Amino acid sequence: MITNEIDFTKLNNGLIPAIIQDAVTQKVLMLGYMNKESLQITLDTNKVTFFSRSRQRLWTKGEESGNFLNLVSVKNDCDEDTLLITVNPSGPTCHKGTGTCWEEHNETSYGFLSMLEGIIGERKKELNNKNSYVSTLFKEGINKIAQKVGEEAIELVIESKDTHDELFLNEAADLMFHYLILLQQKGFLLRDVAKILESRHTTS
Repeated sequence: MITNEIDFTKLNNGLIPAIIQDAVTQKVLMLGYMNKESLQITLDTNKVTFFSRSRQRLWTKGEESGNFLNLVSVKNDCDEDTLLITVNPSGPTCHKGTGTCWEEHNETSYGFLSMLEGIIGERKKELNNKNSYVSTLFKEGINKIAQKVGEEAIELVIESKDTHDELFLNEAADLMFHYLILLQQKGFLLRDVAKILESRHTTS
């Protein structure tokens, strides 16, 4: 797992920072500190173990709450004094009950698409907003939205048989946009579809 020797001597206390990242969502969950012994225990047990500076002892995350950080991989950085540890968390990481120690939800982000989902969700709450195309679609209901998805899918298929890449990508964007609207009309988000794909991947 570790590609280079780790230099535990750079800090006087023999500790190095360990950044904890969810292996699936890629969210940074917390920052802890490790010494040689805690790192070895982590590697031996596959449960992330730190050296607690406040308690002055080894501390396995989840030993009291049951919210263990199950080890996936360990990498050290180019200066050999910081660890990046990817995990599968058993529950909330923060002692306050949140997904991360920055009071964030530990959910996968799809970049701009996630932001777009948020905007679509707001428009769904504004059914009387006549200036919003999305709000109007939601107000007209599932039949209209499904019809638009069908129309955009046909247009994408037609463009796929041509050689005009820009038109093809624009039609693909139109289909994706209306698909996101359809998902929310049915009460779902992209992450719900991703879970299905992930389950198929793990069983295939």
